Amino acid sequence: MTKIKSIFIVINLLLLIGYFNWSIYAKERILSEGKLVLIELAPVDPRSLMQGDYMHLNYKENTFLEKVKIPKRGFCLLKIDSNGIGHRIALIKDMRPLGNDEVVVKYFFDGNEYWPSIHIGAESYFFQEGKGKKYEAAKYGGLKIDRNGNSILVGLYNKDLKLIL
Repeated sequence: MTKIKSIFIVINLLLLIGYFNWSIYAKERILSEGKLVLIELAPVDPRSLMQGDYMHLNYKENTFLEKVKIPKRGFCLLKIDSNGIGHRIALIKDMRPLGNDEVVVKYFFDGNEYWPSIHIGAESYFFQEGKGKKYEAAKYGGLKIDRNGNSILVGLYNKDLKLIL
């Protein structure tokens, strides 16, 4: 009986390691092949007592002023301007052919009917303690987005479209 348990544990461990390696590979692929899109940020408080210094990211494209029926999950279609800044065109349920200046990013809707908003990309940006002052100038979140709508936050950018280091 203990031999079967040992084999079962080893198989599960190998599957877990395989899953983590696949996840790392997928993220690295987004970083290398994804398209950089800047999305305007809305102001937020950059401090958390439990987590240290970080910035909660609230993208301008997340907010809806009108009450509309929003599917729980889907894609946010963004049109990219000449500066590389993405502007929401529409929410779509399924992928469709895209123009050269369009990308889609996966979203989920939190279900809040009083203040409808969607969530795209990373929602937190952590930085070294005491370095928060320079990130107050952040105006854009830089997302690398692959052709399937997966995204990774690669940095914060100032009003001059320069990466904040």
